[in-house]
Amino acid sequence: MRYVVQSPTRIDLAGGTLDCWPIYLFFNHCVTVNLSVSIFTFVDLVSRPDSEIHLEIQDFDFHKSYKDLGELLRDGDDRLALIRQHLQFWQPSKGFHLKTRSDSPVGGGLGGSSSLCIGLIKAFGQWLGREADKEEAILWASNIEAQVLQTPTGTQDYFPAFEPGLHTIHYGPWGARDELIEFPLKDFRESMFLVYTGKPHHSGMNNWQVLKAVIDKDSHVRQKLGQLREVAFELEEVCRAQRWKELPQLFNAEFEHRVSLSPAFTCPEIESLREVVLRSGGLAVKICGAGGGGCVLVWTAPENKQQVMQECQKEGFQVLNASPVVKV
Repeated sequence: MRYVVQSPTRIDLAGGTLDCWPIYLFFNHCVTVNLSVSIFTFVDLVSRPDSEIHLEIQDFDFHKSYKDLGELLRDGDDRLALIRQHLQFWQPSKGFHLKTRSDSPVGGGLGGSSSLCIGLIKAFGQWLGREADKEEAILWASNIEAQVLQTPTGTQDYFPAFEPGLHTIHYGPWGARDELIEFPLKDFRESMFLVYTGKPHHSGMNNWQVLKAVIDKDSHVRQKLGQLREVAFELEEVCRAQRWKELPQLFNAEFEHRVSLSPAFTCPEIESLREVVLRSGGLAVKICGAGGGGCVLVWTAPENKQQVMQECQKEGFQVLNASPVVKV
């Protein structure tokens, strides 16, 4: 049998970092808003009647065969880290041929590894008769990825990968409550585009530094997280009311608060991109994920979009072919 899963990645519009346990508990109630985008990850799983395992991890140009699961689990190659941890979890008794691919740049800040986690959970769940609902899939994915990264993880990335759309995710003592918001695709497509800065980032490390500071009761970090929390609730309200013209102001506020939270969230490439965008008629940039590199969302007036894109490309930045994705 063959199981093929395509999962979107995401751009986080507000509330990133606040989705990390236990940060949101220190503020009692937080919200994260994010949007699925058409930069996908792919999982192609074919079962075999014997014990042999054939792996193709296209992003790492990794091709290797194993006589059985035990041999694979003993292979310490770092490129296998995510797949190995998933197989440790699933413990399949039969062999298979697995291909994976991500269209997201490595370290792009779009939740590519989290999207791939969801794809693996869906594919192996279908094959092994252990299909997970959304809550289970997100729990499994976040725990497996924490084992891989060896740092705590947030959970916001998994929701838009599991179910495409514009998500508002509320965090508190109850855990996470997710809701999809209807929105006009046309407005987003005409005003947004994604840029890769050319510098990968490590979201797990940036968030880990913030988490340690919060636990150490760093008053500056807690104050800035509180300001990011306020922006996230305002942005959720704007999305529900579809007051899209207010987004740039909130993106700019989010940028200032996040960079003042920690310099690690920005980098010379992001600062240069922001300067290009604003001087060429763009309205705002939004750091994707934990920043420090990776991808950046650019928001413009529709009539200026092409001009701003061209200026970004002239300065050597890579404009990605991405648009919002909704549940069909």
